[in-house]
Amino acid sequence: MSTSFPKPKVIVICGATGIGKTSVGIKLAQKLAGEIVSADSMQIYRTMDIGTAKPTPAELAQVPHHMIDIVEPDEDYDAVQFSKQARNRIADIVRRGRIPFIVGGTGLYIKSLLHGLFQSKPIAAEIRSRLKKEAEKNGSQALHQHLQQLDPDTAGRLHPNDSYRILRALETFESTGKSISELHQEHGFEDDPFDALKIGLQMDRQQLYKRIDQRVDLMIEAGLVEEVTRLLDMGYSPELKSMQSIGYRHMVEFLEGKLPWEECIRTLKRDTRRFAKRQFTWFGADQQIQWFEPGQLNEVLRKAEDFLK
Repeated sequence: MSTSFPKPKVIVICGATGIGKTSVGIKLAQKLAGEIVSADSMQIYRTMDIGTAKPTPAELAQVPHHMIDIVEPDEDYDAVQFSKQARNRIADIVRRGRIPFIVGGTGLYIKSLLHGLFQSKPIAAEIRSRLKKEAEKNGSQALHQHLQQLDPDTAGRLHPNDSYRILRALETFESTGKSISELHQEHGFEDDPFDALKIGLQMDRQQLYKRIDQRVDLMIEAGLVEEVTRLLDMGYSPELKSMQSIGYRHMVEFLEGKLPWEECIRTLKRDTRRFAKRQFTWFGADQQIQWFEPGQLNEVLRKAEDFLK
């Protein structure tokens, strides 16, 4: 005889960058006695506020937020760690009789939280050391070309300057003989601890791209250049995983004289739009997601209320 316990209910608010997830998440959490668990792989970093589009202090004061400002910019952090910590936060939220809202646009973080991720075996020190030397000698773009031959799926998702993730993908392949994509497929993501309602936000693509361009302008006005300058002055290397992200690497290239200002802004807007397109592709493949426009708050609220009954 076995006893079955109902799974905790969680509500996911996901979608592309700049589409309004933060606003919708806060409004729903306020109405439904909820707390927000951020699923954003950049908002985890302390002192990186403007370029990561963190909720403002006023927004943070409206609803309790979790998984924001939890590591320093030079600390290693991945989806497996996120899944473990976020699940602990969710368990605490549920124990207190509140509703967990998973709000963010990092698809792998959401997937790891809801379905688990494989944990690869430790990488041999010799492999890690050799690949790091290759990166220092030939640059991350040469490693990206090598990864393109071994694991084109993963390479296609990574920027050629993202040395951290490129090295991780190559380390995994050399250690296991399989690509990260293959290991993800074999894992099956069968861990399923929650009863989840997935709400995706969507809008006309061109309208979103205009919002993204405006958001970049607002980040510049808010002091993105000064934020990146301060991070460099604090000793954080431009090669860090956190500093290779969109916005930060563009500002570094400008500050180092590698890009003129107009080109820096143009490529920042372009790369952010491309990132949004990749997010559309990722979330569009999830058939469990129910899609709404950001302005359909009443419809989303009714859907959430029905789910929680």
